[in-house]
Amino acid sequence: MSFEITRLTTRSATDAWARLTDWERHTGLIPFTTVSLLPGPNEGVGSGFNARTAVGPVRFDDQMEITYWKPPTRTDAGVCRIVKRGRTVVGWAVLTVTPAGSGSVITWHEEANFRMAGPFLNWPNARAGKAVFGKLVDGLLAD
Repeated sequence: MSFEITRLTTRSATDAWARLTDWERHTGLIPFTTVSLLPGPNEGVGSGFNARTAVGPVRFDDQMEITYWKPPTRTDAGVCRIVKRGRTVVGWAVLTVTPAGSGSVITWHEEANFRMAGPFLNWPNARAGKAVFGKLVDGLLAD
């Protein structure tokens, strides 16, 4: 699945970045999912987190590692690359936070697939992913 979400916010790039990269805050904004940090650094290259999704007895882990980390400045975009390293979900995401006047523009681009699903689920997964991550970004940027 592949999708991209873009949002314009009145939050500064540094504030938006802090909210979006507070991985544990993603819990409660992604249905049926709890996000926890993995052992190691809490941020930057080499840090990681796990998103455990559980619906009744069906559950899976989506382990991710930060492979690129450049926080935004007042004038330059911040970029975070996340690689999915789990047994169930594979792929990557790139989060970009670009200063724009007194606010910022957020772009979340994701390419991810369920290992066993095959290509026939790409379209519905992309639609669902775009909806879920759109609500995630909106929720993290809200007051």
